Amino acid sequence: MKFTPDRPLVMAFAIVPSSAPIIAPITVPTRARRVMYRLLLALWVSVAILAAAMPVKATAAPTQARLVVEAAMDREVAAPLLAAFTRRYPDVELDYRDRSSMAVNARAQQPDPRVDVILSSAMPWQVALVNQGLAQRLDSDEARQWPQWAKWRDEVFAFTFEPIVMAYRLDLAARMLPPVSHADVLNLLTQHAETLAGRVVAYSPSKSALGYALYLQDSRYSGRFWKLVAALGRVDATLETSTQRMLEGLSDGRYWLGYNLLGSYALQWAQTHPDIIVQMPSDYALISMRTAFIHRDAPHPEQARAFINFLIGREGQHVVAGETPLYSIRDDIVGPFTAQSLRDQVGQRLYPQPLDASSLSMLDTARRNDFLARWFDAYSGGAPTP
Repeated sequence: MKFTPDRPLVMAFAIVPSSAPIIAPITVPTRARRVMYRLLLALWVSVAILAAAMPVKATAAPTQARLVVEAAMDREVAAPLLAAFTRRYPDVELDYRDRSSMAVNARAQQPDPRVDVILSSAMPWQVALVNQGLAQRLDSDEARQWPQWAKWRDEVFAFTFEPIVMAYRLDLAARMLPPVSHADVLNLLTQHAETLAGRVVAYSPSKSALGYALYLQDSRYSGRFWKLVAALGRVDATLETSTQRMLEGLSDGRYWLGYNLLGSYALQWAQTHPDIIVQMPSDYALISMRTAFIHRDAPHPEQARAFINFLIGREGQHVVAGETPLYSIRDDIVGPFTAQSLRDQVGQRLYPQPLDASSLSMLDTARRNDFLARWFDAYSGGAPTP
């Protein structure tokens, strides 16, 4: 009975009737008791010896939570963001796998991917993966407050706002007026074709998912696009698969001019390579947004949710804006790298790829084949369509 101070204590007694039989205690002779005690003592010692001899099963140490991220985002650029997440969640073992966008896309579609988060700048392919049912819905305060234009179905979320830029060596600036717009690039390629022959680099539209998407965007917003493709062909521009490879070629002097580079990588690179100048186009700027989603078969869904919430939450976006050149999407974040700072620099002519079902049309096989055929026809010397 539980004792409570403000409650009366009730005690019960059993009264045995006088007629009830009284059972007398059993008396054991003294010698017999000594024998019994010796037997019990021997038994106790035997049990103790056996227990000591038995192997003790070790208690397993608590396993650290894991998070596997397949990402098309350079580890060096992402380092401050990853470090901040690790500080926020020190008990999570972060397995960050930096791959190409095509490799990430293929990995996400494997039967047993064993991956928690898929992260890539190839937005149409990301939307396609979500459309196939390979993503989990995220229901959180951060997800509900995220801008509609930067998410789709509460499953895939854009968390960066990266401009597409031009980059050139100081060698070029010493010989000709550097370009500040897309029109300037066309003029340079036309007027200095002989000087620039073999010294220009751009994305391959057939081998780079991002490159293909950027060329499609360019064709929508520039009336000179096909003339530009033809001019790239006339200077025998090298077609690369990544911004990293373009930057390496610019730094070692193989190239003087790079077209349509990821601004985040180019700005990061220029910090340690002063001979490379990064130019934000003055006429319009394409915007690449990196997106991330939780894989449907994520083995560590709780950690995956924490990661996405971190990317789009104030803490993660503050790191994006202040410690990386990835550019924050949130309009309540102040820093050198924000979407608002880009608008202040370029104006409203910023064109992000749409994060919705309309981007799936970019992956239509017939449309893609037609576009690539037209692109390479113009590049190889065919008459560009006005």
